[in-house]
Amino acid sequence: MEIWDLHCHLHGVPGNTPEARLAKLLEYADRMSIARLCVFMGMEWSYDPSPEKMRQDNDEVLRAVHHFPDRAFGFVYLNPRHTQASLDELNRCVRDGPMAGVKLWVAQHCNEAELDPIIERATELKAVVFQHTWLKITGNLPGESTPMELAELAARHPGATIVCGHSGGDWERGLRAIRPHKNVHAELGGGDPTAGFTEMAVRELGAERVIYGSDVGGRSFASQLAKVLGADIAESAKRLILGQNLKRLLNPILQHKGINV
Repeated sequence: MEIWDLHCHLHGVPGNTPEARLAKLLEYADRMSIARLCVFMGMEWSYDPSPEKMRQDNDEVLRAVHHFPDRAFGFVYLNPRHTQASLDELNRCVRDGPMAGVKLWVAQHCNEAELDPIIERATELKAVVFQHTWLKITGNLPGESTPMELAELAARHPGATIVCGHSGGDWERGLRAIRPHKNVHAELGGGDPTAGFTEMAVRELGAERVIYGSDVGGRSFASQLAKVLGADIAESAKRLILGQNLKRLLNPILQHKGINV
């Protein structure tokens, strides 16, 4: 099976430079036969990055993927609280650069109006939008989004290609929240490899809307692959989840950039 990993970070990985950290990730990925990685957010995380920090993080990812163009894709990290700066970064890194998607984390709830121009521009550029979501029993971070909020955003932008990061953590609730929105895909990364997660995602959404991601270096490739390889689903569904779905979602923007995969 050709495996593409949607969810990779330079943070938490050994190495003093972006390219050294990506090289280390690829060393681990080779052990697991993972062909391609999507990378975002720079070497050190910021929950609410300033425009300057956004640019620094994105420059680090650009530097890393420049060294491994046949193995890694970059996603531009944006903060909707700085909407114009985010649009500028989106144009710099995706329209005028090699990046293929957008990463949104916890600075702003994703159902807020500030996201609308970002999602509209990402849709125009054919970029995949990856939105972190979680449902914490102890309470979410101040700007942290839920799958329910992502469903609101998706309803406003039915033409956008959106991925629900972590499927909300509390995946039984998260999967049901995004189920009506055909433009939203469930991502399996992060968390322990709990039995039933992937099976429910396939049952509720169809295998075409489920995508493997690891969340390295916070999690291992092996533990997250186990969610798919150990699932009681058809081999054809595993192929879709492990690579074919992500390849299909990225293909429009990659073709636009002249990248054949």
